[in-house]
Amino acid sequence: MLLDKVKLSIRFDENWLDEDIQDSIAAAIADLKLSGIKASKITEADPLILKAIKAYCKSDFSDDENEAKRYKESYDMLKTHLTLSSEYVDVITS
Repeated sequence: MLLDKVKLSIRFDENWLDEDIQDSIAAAIADLKLSGIKASKITEADPLILKAIKAYCKSDFSDDENEAKRYKESYDMLKTHLTLSSEYVDVITS
């Protein structure tokens, strides 16, 4: 389950933040879709998508400002690479 994988990556095993973590996951997915990534590719089975979602969530839940910035940059870099791949976005030809 995606929530469990994200919670493990942010080193949080309590349940009281589950709704906030789910919101962060949903925001990451929405941002990936907004960037043009095919909805069919946004699945936890895809290691690049999973890594991007984890990085997004880590940036949201890090207590360290520098670490949060580093994870945000990692997410942005992954998103950029994904959007440049014809495997993840529809290529429009004229």
